[in-house]
Amino acid sequence: MAKKEQKKKLIEKLKNRYRLIIYNDSTYQTVWSMKLTRIKVLTIGGLGGFLLILSTVLIIAYTPIREFIPGYPSAEVREMIVQNAILVDSLEKQLQVRDNYFEKIKALIQGEVPQEPDFIADTSIPSNSLQINHYNHDSIFKQKILEEQLDLSIQKERPGNNNISNLHFFVPLKGMITNKFDKQTDHVAVDVVGLPNSRISAVLDGTVIFAGWTVDTGYIIYLQHTSDLISAYKHNAELLKEVGDHVKAGEAIAIMGNTGELTTGPHLHFELWHRGIALDPEQYIDF
Repeated sequence: MAKKEQKKKLIEKLKNRYRLIIYNDSTYQTVWSMKLTRIKVLTIGGLGGFLLILSTVLIIAYTPIREFIPGYPSAEVREMIVQNAILVDSLEKQLQVRDNYFEKIKALIQGEVPQEPDFIADTSIPSNSLQINHYNHDSIFKQKILEEQLDLSIQKERPGNNNISNLHFFVPLKGMITNKFDKQTDHVAVDVVGLPNSRISAVLDGTVIFAGWTVDTGYIIYLQHTSDLISAYKHNAELLKEVGDHVKAGEAIAIMGNTGELTTGPHLHFELWHRGIALDPEQYIDF
């Protein structure tokens, strides 16, 4: 019984009406008045508090004021975080590209036919909406060996055509040799310096088996020739041929450059391989 009476008294108190009056201090005349109840006061106070909290959250979420909160990153820091995430993603792709490149070169040197890399399809994008463009340069990694269109002649023996001493090599770049062939230092090539924007020429007739970008050696191009010969041209500024192109001896295939992390200046890094063995180009070419 006592609890019911207390509830009734509490409800009556909440329903009791009060008047809020504002007087003129000089004349004591009523300027403004308002009837209130405790329920109305609690309702208005609660609604006002909710609107205050909501406006504070919106201001912090959608205005630059949030940057003044301790621990919240500034616009420069957020931009740096995004850029670092992009760089990490690009680095992972570059590492994958490098690994694929080494696997193909290893297969070529061992006299095997390179296999197509297994690409993981992005299921978030419909395959019928993809549009792929092929470029001569400015791509992270561009290689596609067309086994149906290329005859690399790696496994085939051609009688009377395996003596490379009888071949006439065209000079890939007329210039000065700055670093010679030296197996002891693992420099299985010659570095040739020429005039700016000099053209790089094919040393023999052949087929482009690789043309693309690597982190260490920049834009590179590999040619497959007869007699199981492979020539490599590295650090180019621009590539003029694509995978699958047939070239003639002396035909321009690239422009001398300074691309890649392992370069020390504009030059041509030229390699010559025969059945997986690196040859000294100076023994066959008069630079």
